[in-house]
Amino acid sequence: MNARHTLLKAFSTIGLVLTLGVSMNADAGLFGLSGHTMSWKEEVLLHDGQIIISERFYNLGGYPAIESQERTALDETVTFSLPGTNKKITWKTDFSDADPEPNSLNLILFDVVKGVPYIATYPGGCIAYNKWKRPNPPQVLFKYEADQWKRITVAEFPTELTKANVIVGRPATKRLKPFFNVEQVREENRYVRLPENGTILREAVKGWDSGCMEEIRTGDGWMSLDWFSSQKTYEACLKVCEREKVTTQNCPCNKLFKGK
Repeated sequence: MNARHTLLKAFSTIGLVLTLGVSMNADAGLFGLSGHTMSWKEEVLLHDGQIIISERFYNLGGYPAIESQERTALDETVTFSLPGTNKKITWKTDFSDADPEPNSLNLILFDVVKGVPYIATYPGGCIAYNKWKRPNPPQVLFKYEADQWKRITVAEFPTELTKANVIVGRPATKRLKPFFNVEQVREENRYVRLPENGTILREAVKGWDSGCMEEIRTGDGWMSLDWFSSQKTYEACLKVCEREKVTTQNCPCNKLFKGK
């Protein structure tokens, strides 16, 4: 397993429910660690120099291993204050790889260009990367349109938006503060090593796809493509799809054995 694959697994997080929200009305006393939650506020420096405040809240699960120091993230809610208005936009995410719908996206950037909000994210792990149809550059971009988030292409994403301006992921428990200013957000992002996790990429990353093997959604999980491609005949491939309860839409046999 290469370093890119390992790091992607470590960052595994996120599904996507994005809605227009109302104020959470949370004061500083509610922020920090409480039970199995984690929350804080942070400054978000927009491309035009304006600063807004975001409110971030995690529900946490158990520890993934005995030696783990951090709990598993179950879901996250981020609420952004739109500049010059009383509106707030909420991004709510869940972190379940088991869910079939596209999810597990880690936030990189929030900004507003000509009154339109945009966000940039990256898939948190190889299963999420497959759920989002293996994009390259390995990022998923959105604009806020008609009171909902709409996925857009790299060409549609404003060129003035270039790098992370929110805390990517979540701070380690020992570094958690009730409030992070712009400089402290930058300091947290010093720990972000991969370019695709901290900057907006405009071109495909050579060889990136090989870091995450293509996976096929089954009735109760995921299987790598080679389970299907290694079959000697189209009929044998179809039997694997049938046995593993792969839907007709997701079954790769037609693509693999086309013309054979």
